[in-house]
Amino acid sequence: MPFTSLGISESLCAVLKRDQITAPYPVQEEVIPAVLGKRDVLGIAQTGSGKTLSYVLPILMQLQKKKKSMENRHIQVLVMVPTRELAAQVHSVFSTYIHEAGLPIKTLAVFGGASINPQMMAMQNVRILVATPGRLLELVSLHAVHLSSLEMVVLDEADKMLTAGFEKEMDQIFALLPKHRQNLLFSATLNDQIQALEKVLLHDPLVIKIEEESATLDLIRQSAYCVSEEQKGPLLRYLIKSKDMQQVLVFTSSVARADRVVDKLLKNGIEARSIHSRKTQGARTELLRDFKQGYLRVLVTTDLLSRGIDIEFLPFVINYELPRSPINFIHRIGRTGRAGRFGEAITLVSPSEEAHFKVIEKKMKKKVPRIACEQFERC
Repeated sequence: MPFTSLGISESLCAVLKRDQITAPYPVQEEVIPAVLGKRDVLGIAQTGSGKTLSYVLPILMQLQKKKKSMENRHIQVLVMVPTRELAAQVHSVFSTYIHEAGLPIKTLAVFGGASINPQMMAMQNVRILVATPGRLLELVSLHAVHLSSLEMVVLDEADKMLTAGFEKEMDQIFALLPKHRQNLLFSATLNDQIQALEKVLLHDPLVIKIEEESATLDLIRQSAYCVSEEQKGPLLRYLIKSKDMQQVLVFTSSVARADRVVDKLLKNGIEARSIHSRKTQGARTELLRDFKQGYLRVLVTTDLLSRGIDIEFLPFVINYELPRSPINFIHRIGRTGRAGRFGEAITLVSPSEEAHFKVIEKKMKKKVPRIACEQFERC
């Protein structure tokens, strides 16, 4: 099924073709016609399912058709996301298609951790605003942006916003929204919190549930190395060198551990950097850009990058330590095995982590092959 049959214009389809996107994903086949038909949507889909384009494309189609002039600082579309990285990523997708298709539409991403003054100045004539909840409320309080003319609201990664403690901010924002608007709510899971939010936010929504988790995991070759805690560092270096990994994302359980892992890698001649909540937003943006473009070999992180960050064709993910939540493990390894391409996920499991790893396997409904380790002092 071509995108044109879903109602997407030739100019946007030309950009899709240049990006080698020739056919819509399942979530796009369902969401795009619903959005163009002015329906509210509740979309349950994993990251990597193509849901960002499922709302970006029809939003641009709708704004392209509307020629009415907007009062300055009165936005038409609001996209709320839980993290700075996801805000920058969604904004980048909007910007790419706006620029490449030659559309007269201005978009902006705003988030905390960066100076508010440049964001206030850049709000002039913005029609699509991508925002984290806290920074959005700051801008509203300073009269830098007005929500009374909003026509569409998108909540992306809504489940993560709720678990990250944004409930109070979201309630404040909902109280400011106009009554008549189109609402799109996307979440990786459908739990009681999301269902409660759906009742408040959505009107007669089309519910779209894309079961892609198992299919995504099938594209990921998993293995687990049984290793003592003190041998994890040497084993990590051995794996990177022996498999000639040129682009690998390594997950740790804490900021301090991420920095220590990077120090050891650098001392052993492996180019690596850490990215986590203690880095400035500018540093995080630069590191992520360099990693995506292949200029950085190893990026070590916490669960900061386990969701909502699209690194196309990432070949390797290594779990240096296990996350607390089995769901976070699935999100971590889901950074690879995307867009129909196989990826490899390696997990280092110490004896004390074995019981928890079995819980993760049960959640995935997959048994991961174990590899017994020898010593790796030379690495």
